[in-house]
Amino acid sequence: MSIVVASDLDRTLIYSQAAARLGLAATDPTPELVCVEVYDGAPMSFVTGGAAVLLAELAEHTTFVPTTTRTREQYARIVLPGRAPEFAICANGGHLLVHGESDPDWQAGVRKTLAANAAPLPEVVAHLERVARPEWTHKLRVAEDLFTYLVVERADLPPEFVPETTAWAAERGYGVSLQGRKLYFVPEALTKGDAVREVARRAGADAVFAAGDSLLDIELLRAADAGVRPGHGELAETNWGAPHVEALTEQGVSAGERIAAWLLERSRSPVR
Repeated sequence: MSIVVASDLDRTLIYSQAAARLGLAATDPTPELVCVEVYDGAPMSFVTGGAAVLLAELAEHTTFVPTTTRTREQYARIVLPGRAPEFAICANGGHLLVHGESDPDWQAGVRKTLAANAAPLPEVVAHLERVARPEWTHKLRVAEDLFTYLVVERADLPPEFVPETTAWAAERGYGVSLQGRKLYFVPEALTKGDAVREVARRAGADAVFAAGDSLLDIELLRAADAGVRPGHGELAETNWGAPHVEALTEQGVSAGERIAAWLLERSRSPVR
């Protein structure tokens, strides 16, 4: 039986030092961590030792598909335990990597879909350049010429900014997602779910299982036969749910280990 397991990475399976402690009291010790990303010579992202073992087994027995909003360059910094995946999804579905290379036909299809369903990206970037204030905006970035995001000082972000820009973006075919210090503006037609369905088709999958924590993961979870989300993140904060998606109570890096275990358990008993 062919099983596809597609999981978001940041704050779902892998965690920064700060995010690893979500749900822990100040006096609680940080679990033992294994580094899975180094940037500029410094460790950046981690999993627990237990999660490392589970992820290696998952990669061995399923078609495991890392699924991320990261650009290809950002994704390339991550080295997960176990064998290298045949497929990976970057830029929120904008790039389907096959053995590390972006599939040109998939990329061309994405560009065509976005041209038909979303306002031109430069229009969104220009708007953000006008309305994002330097007092609380550190950077404005364009990712793979597919979407854009702000790096903000979240504590100083005016409470009306996100709802106002969300309404503005929706009129132009874009969704908005606030994850940590990053405020994403992503075309609604650009989804991880579409890319996962394509991987499932190519792999001849009998079942698909998925995990994610943010609003950008909703279509990924909808594309699965069963899914799971942690007890932190936008989906938990908005109480988003679906009948086939299990909501965990665990938070932080402990949730990452529990998600890895959940995905492995489901892949062993793929009753739909």
